[in-house]
Amino acid sequence: MEMATKHITKLFAAMVLAGVASHSFAADTIKIGIAGPKTGPVTQYGDMQFMGANQAIEDINAKGGVNGKMLEAVEYDDACDPKQAVAVANKVVNDGVKFVVGHLCSSSTQPASDIYEDEGVIMITPAATSPEITSRGYKLVFRTIGLDSAQGPAAGNYIADHVKPKVVAVVHDKQQYGEGIATAVKQTLESKGVKVAVFEGINAGDKDFASLIAKLKQADVDFVYYGGYHPELGLILRQAQEKGLKAKFMGPEGVGNDSISQIAQGASEGLLVTLPKAFDTDPANAALVKALKDKKQDPTGPFVFPSYSAVDVIVGGIKAANSEDPAKVAEAIHAGTFKTPTGDLSFDDKGDLKDFKFVVYEWHFGKPKTEATPQ
Repeated sequence: MEMATKHITKLFAAMVLAGVASHSFAADTIKIGIAGPKTGPVTQYGDMQFMGANQAIEDINAKGGVNGKMLEAVEYDDACDPKQAVAVANKVVNDGVKFVVGHLCSSSTQPASDIYEDEGVIMITPAATSPEITSRGYKLVFRTIGLDSAQGPAAGNYIADHVKPKVVAVVHDKQQYGEGIATAVKQTLESKGVKVAVFEGINAGDKDFASLIAKLKQADVDFVYYGGYHPELGLILRQAQEKGLKAKFMGPEGVGNDSISQIAQGASEGLLVTLPKAFDTDPANAALVKALKDKKQDPTGPFVFPSYSAVDVIVGGIKAANSEDPAKVAEAIHAGTFKTPTGDLSFDDKGDLKDFKFVVYEWHFGKPKTEATPQ
């Protein structure tokens, strides 16, 4: 994204922005923007984000709000599209919103974060894992999830130490998130003496993977790591099974949702996925899980609890700073430790969590995922 996009005109942002919720803002509320995909191919992940953040706002308001003020959710749809994310970020600034939970896709989060840093808006992403987002010395950018620089090695080490395949392929969708984590996995495997026979990029949105599967079969691949999202991997799994490719597959948290089973059907059985810890199974979160289930919402998605925690961190920062000034709140977040449903969270000088571990799970068709062993 060119630097010029950081300064897209507010008029243009207002004109091109689609799907932004319309609100009349009350002066006595603290507005929390929630920015992510409400439309597009990864809407299911956005649902997790909006679900978790809105539940946190509801729970905090039920306890009296923050410093005598209620929180007000303001929802924005970026469709996980970088250009729309820039428009959203400018709309956030225009709306006077000073705190944002989002964005979700790394390719959208990075250009949006440029605007937030320039315009004095705190952003906490519960889902974007690209290290580049927090590597630029920004003071107002945080995340409540781990980095691909940790997730990639977690996957690579598991593959090398426990799966021990004979011929490995690493495939990605050529996007910031997918290619970034695929590269991290490849580097980890090679550092452990595992040769990657095929390193291949596909195009996001592709439907026919016959040529890719033929290449994998020709190379006699028995293990495939895929960096990207579930729509493409679901089709790859299904088509690989149909074409007789006998290989184990693995992917990152971007593939770990029920849609992978809907697309791949039985071919999703045995897929390995790196995900955040299943926070919904923590007894300390039983009341929160019940509250979500009572609303017919699924608390098991990987971004539900990190989104809830992002709101908790913002509120904790406001309380610690005794101020709604984003600069002061950011200082308090950097300095503090915050009790959340995903644990006691503290941040390094880049805005990343000081301690976050990804867990390897095995996916099952028609049944809950199970933690892979050994770890």
